[in-house]
Amino acid sequence: MLLVGVELKGHEGDFEERQRELAMLVKTAGATVVGQVIQRREKPDAGSYVGEGKVVEIKAKAEELEADTVVFDHDLSPAQVKNLEKGIGMKVLDRTEIILDIFATHARSKQAKLQVEVAQLEYTMPRLRGQWQHLEKIAGARGTSGGMGTRGPGEKQLEVDRRIARDQIVALKRELKEIDTRKTREVKARGENFTVALVGYTNAGKSTLMNRVAHTDVLVEDKLFSTLDTKTHTWKLRGGMKVMASDTVGFIRALPHHLVASFHATLEEVIYADLLLHVVDASARDAVGHIEAVDAVLKKLKCEDKDRLLVFNKLDAVKDRMEYEVLRRRFPGAIEISARMGNGMESLDEEVAGRLDRRLVDISLEVSVADGRLLAYLAENARVTERTLDGEAWRIKARLAPWHASKLQRTGGAPVK
Repeated sequence: MLLVGVELKGHEGDFEERQRELAMLVKTAGATVVGQVIQRREKPDAGSYVGEGKVVEIKAKAEELEADTVVFDHDLSPAQVKNLEKGIGMKVLDRTEIILDIFATHARSKQAKLQVEVAQLEYTMPRLRGQWQHLEKIAGARGTSGGMGTRGPGEKQLEVDRRIARDQIVALKRELKEIDTRKTREVKARGENFTVALVGYTNAGKSTLMNRVAHTDVLVEDKLFSTLDTKTHTWKLRGGMKVMASDTVGFIRALPHHLVASFHATLEEVIYADLLLHVVDASARDAVGHIEAVDAVLKKLKCEDKDRLLVFNKLDAVKDRMEYEVLRRRFPGAIEISARMGNGMESLDEEVAGRLDRRLVDISLEVSVADGRLLAYLAENARVTERTLDGEAWRIKARLAPWHASKLQRTGGAPVK
């Protein structure tokens, strides 16, 4: 694949990082990069994004390097793709199409596959050009409307294409809604424990951190978007507190808005979490840009005010110590770790426990010495701070999560201070 990067005026800061990222996206998608063409311009050309002269240059470069596809690091309009393919004489893709292809490859669960399919159709629909037969097969396979006998009087082929796509999207979203409802119930049902969601830029090391804290064996690959399906495991903190930790899909610069919308159910782990661990690859050249990209997605999810802990990961891979010191000074509250090596895990553990400890409530109650069930419940779910035997009853002071305190009030009338 031949890559095309266009540096627009006012967006010079992250240009080099975007080009490296595009190359990694293409690699993750299973293709080979044979070369790159760079252009600097004031604004995109309406017809071809790069202008006629650059189209000629791209065509010559692609033929010289024997490329079969040209990939642009920008979203292209349907008209621009059409003009570019005509001018270059080969397939033209944009950044979003590469990301969608990676998502489709890495989707494992039914939910993730449906979410990707919806995102692909929503992206493809405005770009439909004579793909009716392909869509008819999809629609027929799912039992939705569309096919040879559905064309209305005077309806053009393109209108048929788009109608079939719309019907397919409606059917998929209906199926997703059923899964989403179950998913929401599952997430809310975890109210018996505090929940922590790992968020961060793709390839920041979230899955490695999950393996470390929950003693699991989650897939870890040096690829973008290797985790699409949210996985939740128990994390037992050193003080004895148990939390449910969820590893979520990685974010990326300018993550297509329809992908964020399609993966809304998957990202509910973030929405309902008590604490977000924002994991950052501290060795990345543009770590600040990664942090800002994640913040932008969290804002879309209306989670910008949620309790967050910044975690600088991959300290063992940091090469430029001076650059890292600048990062540290800019974000002084961050916890520094290497999930791969296990360094800094005690500090992370203590900070997470401290953040969640502030959410605990104090209770005082009297428990009969014969009430083994309630005593066991307290031992499992509370931190007993004081216990005094008074005849046939224990006078107990303890700290526990609000929902456990409410449960005790409902069942035993325990007064909450």
